Amino acid sequence: MQTLTANEAKTRFGEFIDMAQREPVRVMRHERVVGVMVSAQDYDAMRQFYANRLQHTLAATGQQAAQNGLTEDTLTNLLADES
Repeated sequence: MQTLTANEAKTRFGEFIDMAQREPVRVMRHERVVGVMVSAQDYDAMRQFYANRLQHTLAATGQQAAQNGLTEDTLTNLLADES
């Protein structure tokens, strides 16, 4: 992974964008990572990956809750309880 300082990213912005099309580019400020630039295609792929992962987690959690006896009515009552 390429690394640029925040100042380098600012002054070489066109090159910075081109670099990010090939691989993620880490941006450093005061010796710490403040961001990572990725291509739009990589960003879309990451969003899709995490959306799918969340869907699978929610489905598995729902199945486990149902197996443990959680019903729609019980859930509604739990969510309505303000105590």
